[in-house]
Amino acid sequence: MATTVTTAGVPGVRRSSHRLLLAGALAGPVFFTSAIVQMLTREGFDITRHPISQLATGDLGWIQITTFVLAGVGGVALATGIGRTVTEGVGRRALPILVGIFGAGMIAAGLFTMDPEKGFPAGTPDGPVAQMSWHGIAHSAVAAVSFTSLAIAAIVLAVRCARRRAAPPAIAGGAAGLVLLLPMSPEHMSIQIAVNGLVAFTWTTVVALRLRRSA
Repeated sequence: MATTVTTAGVPGVRRSSHRLLLAGALAGPVFFTSAIVQMLTREGFDITRHPISQLATGDLGWIQITTFVLAGVGGVALATGIGRTVTEGVGRRALPILVGIFGAGMIAAGLFTMDPEKGFPAGTPDGPVAQMSWHGIAHSAVAAVSFTSLAIAAIVLAVRCARRRAAPPAIAGGAAGLVLLLPMSPEHMSIQIAVNGLVAFTWTTVVALRLRRSA
């Protein structure tokens, strides 16, 4: 996912950009370390039935809420770092905006929680929620906008790489974007959401590290 980078010559600005990109690179590992630990330790959670977002419900839901917010802040930091380092070529204006929407969407997804359902948290009736709450609807909406925005960002960066004849990162970025744009499968939604999260945060981490190294 290489890209042409122009870095400001002022050492302070360069250090600031490096810190922003490092924060962007850490968003994914922080998100999935927290999520995996919760999946393995929280009673009643089943990734084949419950999306990761449902970890934000119950007495310990604050852990996943915090995780969403931290990951979102990392996404916003990455967007700012991209804006400072990618100053030429296709998508130089669109990329930071698209990644910024992703980061803001993750923060909102943490603040607007899903509804308890399908036996989680422990003690919840074993079935789908009868009627979604306003915050459950808001969560689904911001998550959809967030991942769609990142998918477009991945495709834009893939085009940048293709124009530079950097085939491997162009193919990888395009594939990431297409995976994130696949329609949700009702039968395997929770697994698909987990895969989308893995693809999204792998993309942000790789892009952040590559830009940091190039800068």
